[in-house]
Amino acid sequence: MDNIQGGSGGMQFKQIPPNTERLGEIITHLRDTFFTDEPLNRAVKLCRPGEGHHELERHSEKTIRDGLSVMAIAESGEIAGVALNGILRRGEVKKALDDLKDSKDERFKKIFKLLYEENLKVDLFEEFGVFKLFEIRILSVDCRFRGQGLAKKLLEKSEEVAKENDFRVMKTDATGLFSQKTFSSLGYSTKSEYCYSLENGRSPNFMVDPPHDKLKIMYKVIE
Repeated sequence: MDNIQGGSGGMQFKQIPPNTERLGEIITHLRDTFFTDEPLNRAVKLCRPGEGHHELERHSEKTIRDGLSVMAIAESGEIAGVALNGILRRGEVKKALDDLKDSKDERFKKIFKLLYEENLKVDLFEEFGVFKLFEIRILSVDCRFRGQGLAKKLLEKSEEVAKENDFRVMKTDATGLFSQKTFSSLGYSTKSEYCYSLENGRSPNFMVDPPHDKLKIMYKVIE
């Protein structure tokens, strides 16, 4: 998939090559948007707008190397949004959780410990008889281009990439209400949920701003 016209204002959608020359621009985009806007990142104050984060950037770069990610490019040539997609294989979540112990960033560890532990409670590999999943790890749109259906378009283009690469199941960890609604509109089902606030008067694990109230592990079977 390359240079596909779509969206408003002459937006183009391109599959991101593993060795993309625009890696620096993509990381800058994420620093200005996803790194601070994503609900869990915001809840733990992971970093300030425009600020880098070594482990999150390494996670993003590793995902890009799988060659399945998609970016939206505005008429001006700047990056308007990205869907960073990777390959998830059986056993990798358990290994990632074990490796997380070496992280020196307690805020990063808190977020990813939750994500990995919740993923270990489900087994889409066994349920659908597959050895790999197409995992949508980061969905990010520049605030200047929001409200144009760009996130949905990025997901639609991601599904095209998944089909072209013979994946049968797509999954994501949707941490906010808006992304959850977008995934649902495209036919994703919820496999499990985790509510951020604890009951019985105990303090919440994450002080997440409303309207975001839960993590949903969502999936879609594609033909």
